[in-house]
Amino acid sequence: MALRNIVKEGDPILLKKCRPYEKFDKKLWDLLDDLVETLADSGGVGLAAPQVGVMRRACVIDVGDGPVEFVNPEIIETEGEQEVQEGCLSCPDQFGIIRRPQHVKARYFDRNGEEHIIEGDDLFAQAMCHEFDHLDGIIFKTKVIRMLSDEELREMREEE
Repeated sequence: MALRNIVKEGDPILLKKCRPYEKFDKKLWDLLDDLVETLADSGGVGLAAPQVGVMRRACVIDVGDGPVEFVNPEIIETEGEQEVQEGCLSCPDQFGIIRRPQHVKARYFDRNGEEHIIEGDDLFAQAMCHEFDHLDGIIFKTKVIRMLSDEELREMREEE
């Protein structure tokens, strides 16, 4: 396992659609291990392969219950709506208000190529939408209702 550098906003790789995985091999496993380690080190809740320079459909999410690894994920159902504050490891110190589904149902493969269905609410649903967007070359800032002001950012940091 290794820590990988997180690609920052402005790098064109973040705006490109990723290719699906066809081989579930050691190269994929190494990437997933590195994504988990890099995410844990970053303090974020999700990290997608293009954020570390890999143009493949893989990401990891950890909202506090341990990491979930997604390969070739797709959202198959959403329900409800939540207006939430969101940021991104590729856009440091930038946060905005965004609308995301309250509930998400997704299909994905694990590192061994086995298909799964997962459902999530609230933060997990938000994280799935955010990370899966990365796989399609979409960063959260293109979907924000508004970015937080400097004053709101200061208040947010004081609360942490």
